[in-house]
Amino acid sequence: MKLHSDSKRSMYREMLRIRMVQERIEAEYLEDRMRTPVHLCVGQEAIAVGVCSALRKDDYISSNHRGHGHYLAKGGDLKAMMAELHCKSTGCAKGYGGSMHLVDTSVGNMGHSAIVGGGIPIGTGQAFASKMLGQDRVSVVFFGDGAADEGTFYESVNFAMLKKLPVIYILENNGWAVCSPTASRQLGENVFLKGADPELLHAESVDGNDLELVHEKATAAVERARAGLGPSLIECKTYRILGHAGCKAQDAKGYRNEQEVDKWAERCPLQSYEDKLIAGNALEQSDIDRMRSEIALELEEAFKFAIESPLPTEEDLHKYLFCE
Repeated sequence: MKLHSDSKRSMYREMLRIRMVQERIEAEYLEDRMRTPVHLCVGQEAIAVGVCSALRKDDYISSNHRGHGHYLAKGGDLKAMMAELHCKSTGCAKGYGGSMHLVDTSVGNMGHSAIVGGGIPIGTGQAFASKMLGQDRVSVVFFGDGAADEGTFYESVNFAMLKKLPVIYILENNGWAVCSPTASRQLGENVFLKGADPELLHAESVDGNDLELVHEKATAAVERARAGLGPSLIECKTYRILGHAGCKAQDAKGYRNEQEVDKWAERCPLQSYEDKLIAGNALEQSDIDRMRSEIALELEEAFKFAIESPLPTEEDLHKYLFCE
C-alpha cells in the first residue's frame, strides 16, 4: 500500500502531537493540578496513529487506562481532554472520570475503561451492535499484554468468531504490566496468537513501532471487517518508555534494566519515522519546526482552558446517576 506524501506528513504530525501532549503532561504532573492518575504512552504513538488513520469518523474505538494516544488519534477534543485531567466540569467526562475515562462519542470513542481488560467486551459489544443494526461500522479494541491474561479476552474473541463480528483487537504488547514482565506471565512466544482457525480469526504479530506497517495491517483488517469476514487480532510489539503511571520521577526503581529502556528509546517510532520522511524528501526541518510551533500553541490554549474552567459543583454530584 503506497501512501501519499500528504498522508505521511499528516500521520507524522499526529504522532508528534501525541508525543508533545504526553511530554507536557509529564512535565506538569508534579504541580498537582491534575488530580488524576495518568498513564502515558510515550513510545507507543505509532500504534494509535497507524490504526486510527485507517478508520472512519463513525467507527468505534474502545480503549484502556493508557488511552491518551487513542483518544487524540481518533479525533478527540484536546481541550476537553485537558479539562478532564484537571477534573473540571468542561472535561470530556464532565470531570467525573479523569485520565482513565476519556470519551468523545462524536468521533466514535464511546469511552475508556480503567479495568484491565474491561474495554474488550465493550468493544466486542459495539461490533455486535453494528452487525445487528445492519451498519458497516468497525469496532477497534485497544488493550495491553496484561489484559491478554484476562479471561474476558478469550471469551470476547470466541464470541466475535462465533458471530463473525466486525471487530479488530489491537494488542499493544509493551513488555510490562505495571512492574511484571510479559515473560513472567505468558509462556512461549505469542501464545495468544496460536490455535485459532485463520478463517475465523485473522491473527498476526507486527512491529508496533513501524507506523506505516501498523497502518497497512490495520487497513487490511478494517477491509476484512467491513466485508463481513469477521474479527482480526494484531499484536503490536512496542515498549513503554516511561513508567506505569505518573511522571518519570514517580516510577518504581529497579524492576527493569535501564539499558533495556535506552535500547527501546533508540527505536523511538517518532524519530524513526521523522528520519525516514526526511531521507525520502517527504519532510523538511522547516515543516517540523512549523508543526511544533502550532502544537505548542494548541497546548498552551488547552492547558489555559483547563486551568480556568470551573470545578463541578455540589449539585453536579447528583447528575448522571442510575438508581431504581
